[in-house]
Amino acid sequence: MAATTDWNPILRAEFGRPYWAELMSFVAEERAAHTVFPPPERVFAALHLTAFAEVKVLILGQDPYHGAGQAHGLCFSVGDGVPKPPSLTNICKELESDLGLPVPDAGNLESWARQGVLLLNATLTVRARQAASHQGRGWETFTDEVIRAVSAKPEPVVFILWGASARKKKSLIQQDRHVVIESPHPSPLSAHRGFFGSRPFSRANDALVAAGREPVDWRIGPR
Repeated sequence: MAATTDWNPILRAEFGRPYWAELMSFVAEERAAHTVFPPPERVFAALHLTAFAEVKVLILGQDPYHGAGQAHGLCFSVGDGVPKPPSLTNICKELESDLGLPVPDAGNLESWARQGVLLLNATLTVRARQAASHQGRGWETFTDEVIRAVSAKPEPVVFILWGASARKKKSLIQQDRHVVIESPHPSPLSAHRGFFGSRPFSRANDALVAAGREPVDWRIGPR
């Protein structure tokens, strides 16, 4: 991570643990032999765009997108000009249903990240066209520590957990102090089993306002 981020002192101990060297070696070997997403400069984009001090919502994804040009370091987000994948399309549909916001053409969620919405994947790299290919290599140890650090913040945070893998992380969250919003995953395989109609965006804002915090402007795209 760049020295400018305030995550460094919080996570620095991780970089000296044995798993970290093994993980970095694995990712380097994967990049040497295969196409790996996102590009190196975007792996920690979530932590660069959302300072620890500013985190008020954490949305947890699983893997980066594994299609060409899709992953750019923020869970569920795609870069400018990239068509929305199915899960993001369903997120936008729920956004329209929940808050009445028009479905955007774009799928870049950087505007959320800049407002304190940490868009964290549990695994931060993936081999092209091979979902889950970098799971179980050490990224989860690191991102679990990120979740614990956010849970230790003194001010209330809203954790949005979509899908079974994300919901398993509830044990890392101090639920007596924070708000957890959970539902099935927005994937077309599961969205109709409870993601649609779950109203996560208005519920998150209601929780933030109740805690005396600024709500999120959930519109997608440039302001």
